[in-house]
Amino acid sequence: MKHLLLAILLTIALQPAFAQAPPKYEFRGAWIATVVNLDWPSSRTSTAAQQAQLIEILDDLQEVGINAVVFQVRPESDAFYASETEPWSYWLTGAQGTAPDPFYDPLAFAIEEAHKRGMELHAWFNPYRVQRSVGDYATDELHVSNQHPEWTFTIGSIQVLDPGLPQVRDYVTGVIADVAERYDIDGVHFDDYFYPYPPNQITNQDAGTFATYPRGFTDIGDWRRDNVNLLVAQVQDTLQVVNPEVVFGISPFGIWRNGVPSGIVGLDAYNVIFADATAWLDAGTVDYVAPQLYWAFGGGQDYGRLAPWWASVANERHIYPGLALYRTNYSNTEIPRQIRLNRELDEVKGQILFRSQFIQTNALSAADSLRQDFYRYPALPPVMPWRSQAVPATPGALDFTRDGELVTLSWSPPASSAADSARFFALYRIQSATEPDYETALTDARNLLAVTGDTTFTDRPFDVGEPYYYVVTGVSANSIESAPSNAVVLEGIAVGTDEAAGPLAFELGQNYPNPFNARTTISFSLDRPAPVTLRVYNLLGQTVATLVDGARYAAGPHTVEWDGVAASGHPLGSGTYFYRLEVDGRREAKAMTLVR
Repeated sequence: MKHLLLAILLTIALQPAFAQAPPKYEFRGAWIATVVNLDWPSSRTSTAAQQAQLIEILDDLQEVGINAVVFQVRPESDAFYASETEPWSYWLTGAQGTAPDPFYDPLAFAIEEAHKRGMELHAWFNPYRVQRSVGDYATDELHVSNQHPEWTFTIGSIQVLDPGLPQVRDYVTGVIADVAERYDIDGVHFDDYFYPYPPNQITNQDAGTFATYPRGFTDIGDWRRDNVNLLVAQVQDTLQVVNPEVVFGISPFGIWRNGVPSGIVGLDAYNVIFADATAWLDAGTVDYVAPQLYWAFGGGQDYGRLAPWWASVANERHIYPGLALYRTNYSNTEIPRQIRLNRELDEVKGQILFRSQFIQTNALSAADSLRQDFYRYPALPPVMPWRSQAVPATPGALDFTRDGELVTLSWSPPASSAADSARFFALYRIQSATEPDYETALTDARNLLAVTGDTTFTDRPFDVGEPYYYVVTGVSANSIESAPSNAVVLEGIAVGTDEAAGPLAFELGQNYPNPFNARTTISFSLDRPAPVTLRVYNLLGQTVATLVDGARYAAGPHTVEWDGVAASGHPLGSGTYFYRLEVDGRREAKAMTLVR
């Protein structure tokens, strides 16, 4: 009976298994917070250190597959960019109103570096906050608290602009319009700070404003929500005039109303901070909403209920849930589980991770999961059907040079007008015995080699016996692609191997010794670099040991040693076990015998 069960399990294990095709379009964002220097900059005095650190952050984000950064440029009615309206941020130089020395413009620098890496940059504004802690540092003469103190009110230590004042709406909109007009940003982004959160919740501080500008409202709660709605609509209308390619998104608190959906318990954003995200979606005054779903599956703030609810109110706009990498109480499986659910919901087009620092430190092993699994293949931000569908011009001729193992692809931007120019370039590498059908091949994310703002890319391909076909497309600000360029073909590539030895193979070897008393060695070979999982199972199909859990291995032969007695955490009895290798959806398994 045992042998029959083992045969069944091995048959299942040895069957080809291929993971669901990765998405070609997905918003893969990360927040870079500047307030109190949460993510950047760690130095307020050195231009060189700030630039080097920002490059390091962007490199690390690119390496795990992030395709959009949400960069905080206005945390406290101040500026991380050159502005005639608001002062340089204290968090940039240590003195509000003082420019970097030597001078540079952080926003312009961040945009340039992000775009080089094929990453969008969404400029993150806090619309109403004036001071997060009044008196912490000296405010500059240009600061709105000094220019227009009558526009503000203070609750506890928090000072905010009064959302009920038309002058405030005009002022905030003008600040954003200035950035959208002068900088090559891809998006404008609001965080979740509207009316103040408890314990600084508003009571009657705006009673005079309500009396002066009631606009026909008799309920102050409805009026406050409408104040926010008016600003949101005004910003969207203004962006359509000054820079219609810029998208507009907001990341509201993750619970719209207490008890919605059923079973959800928590702060009521609708009634406490007067943020009605469904109103923005219904009115189409935002392009995306990124609800801050900073909770795990289960309980009163169940991710498994909240994410589908937000998807249900999308109203054909995009939903990109915010995921909490900072939650030290999460298990390492929580973020992967949330991404999997996101991908099952048609209206959810990606996610944004809070924050970049936690990606860099590999919190919850999330960076490993992104790099090796979820974001292993590049993706373009999702197309927004309500925005321009203009097709960019095709890039100039694609060519390549070889230098040993390296292949450098190069092309030129299309000779076109600004109206049909490309924001980025998408480079494809397709392995095929014959010339592929490009219309089909370019829909498969596994063929997408890179998204870049440059016109060169260096590849290091591997050889499994078939030629490589490379093509490049231009990509618009709305992820619309041009027709592909000419194809270049690469044959006879053998990288990191002895060409005379023939191509590398994917295979799992028999453990040695076998049978074994305690220790044994398992060998395997990879035909290309890839993340590897290697587990040991008993006859019931239960995992008794995980020897490799997603670590990336180079092409070629490898060995892993296993102590079937000590390493398992408890002694295993004599009997038959089997071990299974999983790589890129492919599986191989073999039986082994422990004798004690």
